[in-house]
Amino acid sequence: MDQSHIRNFCIIAHIDHGKSTLADRMMEMTGTVQKRDMKSQLLDSMDLEREKGITIKLAPVRMQYQSHDLNLIDTPGHVDFSYEVSRSLQACEGAILVVDASQGIQAQTLANVYLALEADLTIIPVLNKVDLPAADVPRVSKEVINLLGCNESDILKISAKTGEGVPAVLDAVVERIQPPAGRPAAAPRALIFDSYYDDYRGVILYTRVVDGAIKKGDTIQMMATGADGLALEVGALQPTMTPEKDIATGEIGYIVTNLKTTRDARVGDTITVKRAPADKALPGYQHVKPFVYAGFFPVSNEDYNDLKDAVEKLSLSDSALQFEPENSPVLGFGVRIGFLGLLHMDIVRERLEREYNLDLVVTNPSTDYQVTLTGGEEIDIKSAAELPPVTKITEIREPWINGEIVVPQDYIGAVIQLIVSKRGRQKNLSYIDERALISFEAPLANLLTDFYDQLKSVTSGYGSFNYELSGYHPEDLVRVDFYVAGEMVDALSVMAHRSESQSLGREVVKKLKDVVPRQSFQVSLQAGIGGKFIAREDISAYRKDVTAKLYGGDVSRRKKLLQKQAKGKKRMKKFGNVEIPSEAFTVMLKRD
Repeated sequence: MDQSHIRNFCIIAHIDHGKSTLADRMMEMTGTVQKRDMKSQLLDSMDLEREKGITIKLAPVRMQYQSHDLNLIDTPGHVDFSYEVSRSLQACEGAILVVDASQGIQAQTLANVYLALEADLTIIPVLNKVDLPAADVPRVSKEVINLLGCNESDILKISAKTGEGVPAVLDAVVERIQPPAGRPAAAPRALIFDSYYDDYRGVILYTRVVDGAIKKGDTIQMMATGADGLALEVGALQPTMTPEKDIATGEIGYIVTNLKTTRDARVGDTITVKRAPADKALPGYQHVKPFVYAGFFPVSNEDYNDLKDAVEKLSLSDSALQFEPENSPVLGFGVRIGFLGLLHMDIVRERLEREYNLDLVVTNPSTDYQVTLTGGEEIDIKSAAELPPVTKITEIREPWINGEIVVPQDYIGAVIQLIVSKRGRQKNLSYIDERALISFEAPLANLLTDFYDQLKSVTSGYGSFNYELSGYHPEDLVRVDFYVAGEMVDALSVMAHRSESQSLGREVVKKLKDVVPRQSFQVSLQAGIGGKFIAREDISAYRKDVTAKLYGGDVSRRKKLLQKQAKGKKRMKKFGNVEIPSEAFTVMLKRD
């Protein structure tokens, strides 16, 4: 296909603003999918995506419209997958910005607009859901004009559900978006914007060819990882795989390779071919680093091998997933897995439970910390249990984030209070029409457990939140340990700021009291920092009334029986074991 007849574009929006529905209508109207094969959210292939109504994996599709090839990429809207989104934008020349006409601009809308402007894309603003009774088209149009500096006439008003106004969007794609500007005669270079592992075919790459062409049978090379492979099949997605003899300059397509894992072909890498290798890779490649870690343990230790196999299989198709074996005296053998964020963790947990029928205990999610030892050595720790003795540490650094919250103006005070309660600092406050944009920085660890839930409750569900990692800051951090009946339970240990450690210790000990079952002897629950206890709760023993059979008589007989019982309880306490139930480890997930 002649480059001037190709248009590469993606759809960007906040979660649930109608990206996948718009993609459905476009495929219907261009005849890419037959009416009988059509179903809602066609490009969302996982059951989990349909249930949650979100896009987790991006999906490309090629459509024919007015003798043009339109290559569409449906991107995820969630902040955890922002690197994938940024690579998809690199593969396009234009973006359709979808804004819900009833909700207006949200935090993720802003984040994606900044990414699109950075990538120098042509943005087509679209107001979706104009047929809803709650739609406020004039107000939301004003917000979009303020954000993009466009004219009222540039904004297209559509309803992706009914199909109203969608042909105008297709026309705008052809008219407003530039055709790709690659060099067909140059050495082949292609950008990988997604990759996944197929059980039957190996690793399949979704690529945008920037220069040259990649033919079936070519020996391909990844420029960042250095891995070599064979292009067993190349072609376009319409939306099923349609093989072709090559994918040429400016086209978006797929390559079936003989690679064994997606770690060899990471998102953002550049593909070249051995017959005419390129000397310079495409810019913007980053090694994606997880920054949320949690321990996954099987409820029964017999399932450990099944868990390990399941995690290995998932990691074949998800190159951001990193894991290592972990052993806990209480929970036995398990794996510690690194994730891009809490949604990513949630999805992996659900997939392990559903697809592999596993019963799991998930420990409190934590982030990683950089520790400088007295000898000048730097180490990275992924859980509080790995922290070296305090005498060997000179400095601990924790990750901080730059966050943005978009809320209606009535809720500004409540949101700033919430940020301050999480040790955050408000940096800037600006207004987009009737909404406020609050910029702040805060330690990531404090936002991991229930920050999003609290934000939704203090803003009556109107607040939206977006963040990116800003760096590591040295802080006065301590490890808070928890003891059950004098035994330290390492799986419960957490890192906390010294100023928050006492209240955290008291809170968790109180929660443990509700979860740990009563015994025939008294059980003490304690929180401590470096051997010094900061909080304590006692679970009283079950008592048998040993004096029940006494009727009258001397008081000394009564005392004798009670003393005998007290001795027995003392002996029991010495040798008694406390079974810690699995709920004790999830008690930390929701601290409120």
